[in-house]
Amino acid sequence: MLSTSPVKISFRGVSKSYPSKHAAQLPTLALERLDVDIHSAEIVSVLGPTGCGKSSALNLIAGFEEPSSGDVLLDNTVVRGPGPDRAVVFQQASLFPWLNVFDNVTLGVKCRGMPEQEYRMRAERLLVEVGLSGFLKHYPYQLSGGMQQRVQIARALISAPKVLLMDEPFGALDYQTRIFMQELLLKLWVEYKPTVLFITHDVSEAIFISDRVLVMSRRPGRIKLAVDVLAPKPRTAEFLSAPEFVELQRELLRAVQEEVQTSDAPH
Repeated sequence: MLSTSPVKISFRGVSKSYPSKHAAQLPTLALERLDVDIHSAEIVSVLGPTGCGKSSALNLIAGFEEPSSGDVLLDNTVVRGPGPDRAVVFQQASLFPWLNVFDNVTLGVKCRGMPEQEYRMRAERLLVEVGLSGFLKHYPYQLSGGMQQRVQIARALISAPKVLLMDEPFGALDYQTRIFMQELLLKLWVEYKPTVLFITHDVSEAIFISDRVLVMSRRPGRIKLAVDVLAPKPRTAEFLSAPEFVELQRELLRAVQEEVQTSDAPH
């Protein structure tokens, strides 16, 4: 890892298991002895086969779940639950259908007591930055999927979180919209500099947005490979055809495919 910035997130010997639905079966071990550091303002993407524990790792940082063993640390403090210093963006926008765009973006910070003048200023600025300044009074059903995701990102950023956790946020979008959203994420990163953990199945997406890409093994998840992406940010669509992009794509696809084939093999 090339970053000299402080460590923001640490996994220290983290394992996570889930009880079986059937009493006679052993618990499912999703993560096993996971050790990894993520640095301040770093964008790290995580790839791996379905069921390898990617979302479990994200949920542990978010504070939605607790590790079965080991510790998850944020700024050298053990994570004990959710907090406003971490914001989560899911694949589905999860907007409140009865609230308009402005109210969806501001609801959380209003409930936490942010003064109206401040949240209004922040929301209006963010909605300009995500290209939705003309849609403040629109409701979610009036927006495309990409626009709904932009609302969700604005809602996540309005509290200026230290950590942005993104679980396949662009997975349901068409190709052109995904590229637009990836470029938007990088532009917003330049502005706000959050630490980003980004879960994806898309190797190209992982390379395009990230400082570092982690490949996880099949369940139980461990770090199989870590690759630095040295191209400066923000990046444009031209990077997708650059020689260094193609070489990284080949290396990561090979690593992911090895795990997919192993997980599909008969036991």
